[in-house]
Amino acid sequence: MSHMSPAVNLVWAALTIMFECFLVYHLWSFDRFKCLRWNNGSHSGAFKRVMTYSYLTSIPLIAIYAVGFSIIKYSYGFTVIPGIGITPTPYELWRDSAQNAILPLYLCFSVAWGLEIVTHLEELCFWLFLIHSSSAKQDWFRSLYFKTWAIGSVVAVICMPLITVLTRDDLYKCEASTILAGSLGSLSLTIWFLPILWTFPTFLESLKQANVDTNTMVRLTKFHELNCIRVIFRFLFTVPFVILGIDGIRPHQHINDNMFATDILGMVAGIGCVVSSGITLIIFFPRSIKGEIANREAARELPRFPRTNMFGEDSMNTRRGYQHASVFKLPPYEAAVVTGSQSMQKLTIEEMSDEENSKYGLHEVSPSLYMQPNRRTRDGNVEMGTVLTLSDDVLSRHDTIMRKSNVNYLVHNWRSPLEIGEPPLWYR
Repeated sequence: MSHMSPAVNLVWAALTIMFECFLVYHLWSFDRFKCLRWNNGSHSGAFKRVMTYSYLTSIPLIAIYAVGFSIIKYSYGFTVIPGIGITPTPYELWRDSAQNAILPLYLCFSVAWGLEIVTHLEELCFWLFLIHSSSAKQDWFRSLYFKTWAIGSVVAVICMPLITVLTRDDLYKCEASTILAGSLGSLSLTIWFLPILWTFPTFLESLKQANVDTNTMVRLTKFHELNCIRVIFRFLFTVPFVILGIDGIRPHQHINDNMFATDILGMVAGIGCVVSSGITLIIFFPRSIKGEIANREAARELPRFPRTNMFGEDSMNTRRGYQHASVFKLPPYEAAVVTGSQSMQKLTIEEMSDEENSKYGLHEVSPSLYMQPNRRTRDGNVEMGTVLTLSDDVLSRHDTIMRKSNVNYLVHNWRSPLEIGEPPLWYR
């Protein structure tokens, strides 16, 4: 952006800073920044860490790039060049300190773009895998789509800054080459998303016929709508940069020499970049408003419950946090195990804690167990929640449906593209 007007850099800087503020607010509301921890949740493997930190690293790098150029451009303003007229001051007229900052800022932008390609390539490969999955037990981590994402991510992270470094002798060509390489990569991923958007309604209909639960259908439908909007803004981000990049590497530049064309394309690209990144944030870290309201209600009811009960001390809040776990101490849960004689044996949640099997949660160890939440009765009292078991008939019917279904196990537990783990024990 060394040849663009200061207004373009200011738009980029303002948008990225506002998005940084929204990101902090969203992650705080999401789980009080627990998602930033190295070990967070049952799927805290290398895959989730790469996806989380690559996405969250790319955003401040873009902000540094935009703010840095905005400060420099407004420091030097415009210059009258004979034969050309009033134009943004060329970088050749900048001080040495400002010229030395150009390459580091370009490297920030190219690294951020490479990391951004990593996140969008994963989503593309994951949904291609899920839509074309022919087996309910097919593993994402052993599929060709996962290997494609891994190889493509390495290529993107290496090639983007490498192109910037190799073309650093001519900073105009450096900028054009970096923008062209990144925009072509992102544009190709965006175009590949179009078949997914086209076939997704059919995919949802097949899931409906396979009796996938309503909550999962709602989440997938919401993802489809958000992704449609995001793809539009992805085109607004990539197409202007493709135009500027192609024109920038040509000997005679017609678009880049026109201040209005350069500025309008740069501003549209900035809006597309920030809006699409914001939608990606919502998809990667989806908030549960219902869960947040329930947590606030539980916090108000906190004084009504003692800290211990007859079944043992409640240590729910000492366990590792889940996605929307409350920071307050909640009423204790008991496990109700129905025996053959229809008698009920009560166990505390401590006895059924997943610390013995920390890799899997309760629902992953066995499909026969499910949580019944605390509920308020009509007289105002609170009925304690329990962990219940399915009857033999219901469990047998569940196993039969799962064996006959071709719906991948990831569909049933889908929350976010980051929450991808190994198949549950009972599903293998």
